[in-house]
Amino acid sequence: MRKRLTERWRRLGRTARILLAAGVAAVVVGGGAGAWALTREDTAQAQAMQVQATSGTVKETVSAGGTVEAAETADLSFEVSGTVTKIYVAEGDTVKKGDPLARVDDTTLVAARTAAESALTAAQEQLDTDDSSGASDVQIASDEAAVAAAEADLDSARQAVDDAVLRATIGGTVTAFDIAVGDVVGSSSGSSGTSSGGSGSSMGEDSGGASTDSSTDSTSTGTVSIVSAGDHVVEATVSADDAASLKKGLQATVTVNGVDEEVFGTVATVGKVAETSSSGAAVFPVSITVTGERDDLYPGTSATAEITVKQREDVLTVTSAAITTDGDQAYVQKVVDGKTVKTKVTIGEVYGATTEITDGLAEGDTVEIEAFTRPGGSRSGSQEGGQEGGFGGFGGEGETGQLPGGGQFPGGGMPDQMGGGR
Repeated sequence: MRKRLTERWRRLGRTARILLAAGVAAVVVGGGAGAWALTREDTAQAQAMQVQATSGTVKETVSAGGTVEAAETADLSFEVSGTVTKIYVAEGDTVKKGDPLARVDDTTLVAARTAAESALTAAQEQLDTDDSSGASDVQIASDEAAVAAAEADLDSARQAVDDAVLRATIGGTVTAFDIAVGDVVGSSSGSSGTSSGGSGSSMGEDSGGASTDSSTDSTSTGTVSIVSAGDHVVEATVSADDAASLKKGLQATVTVNGVDEEVFGTVATVGKVAETSSSGAAVFPVSITVTGERDDLYPGTSATAEITVKQREDVLTVTSAAITTDGDQAYVQKVVDGKTVKTKVTIGEVYGATTEITDGLAEGDTVEIEAFTRPGGSRSGSQEGGQEGGFGGFGGEGETGQLPGGGQFPGGGMPDQMGGGR
């Protein structure tokens, strides 16, 4: 029995922090008050305290630390070369997807489009002429290839004219605007004529554009940054042990630094490739989508998420300190008509400072934690629930967590001093 308890406590310490969502709060508060009474420096004799078995919902959670980020970001630049002639927005403005941000001179781009249209017309006419005159299959194939090439050139020329206007690819707030009227932007540098493609990023859209003559020695990239407004994600990490229990769709409660209200979210992705934390430990990335639009969250703010990996309803629990063992049998001191009766119980899972009772007790039954004295000398700086890292005098630093009746808590003390982990 003692071995079973030890293994369960260790497992919880490695993988999760357990919270009791209902009912158990009364036990914890009662236990804290009793512990305070038992560990006061002026308490000269051993005392006992009583707690109740309660039924409620238990949750097993995994903690993930990280930061709040905008749900979408876009770093945009022109896909064609040219001189900026018009600016439509400024840093701090709110834009919608498709809104124009800036424009370059499209004179040469329009001319290139007109030439491409003429080239396509000529290629089609040549194909029609050769086809009507009964030209060879080789000639017809050559004409068809010329038509296809002319169509591709026209598509590129048309796209280049469209790309003369830089547009927002997402809705949100403009956070950076590094473009001014008169800037020469694009991908060309000291070249003349036209070239396909171009550098710069527009959220993965195909450029398909033709860069035109810049006639300058250098050009500027000219970037604009936009972050989505209202929609946020929490980019966090979890330990390697905890990552295995996570999956897409799990619910999370997020505590954000500086925000009083709880924030709720859903696990969107769980990374498969480990990263290295600042301490050198292996961690896995987790992305949590924040539920609803929030105007009180800001990118870069630190946050901690509690992700629910398991939840059970109507679980009967009692304070773990009330349980003693004799071999493989667990007991509690049940209070019946004002007297304590040693009662056999069957235990289940361990939830932090409480243990599930599957048989032997009913909801509302009162049990007593046997009289004991706090081991060791007194300490200063007492806190509710025990002094400096102990629960009611159990398992303080440098002490052995002694159960009433001679038993010990698994691992020598209460897990993480009421925290559920080591």
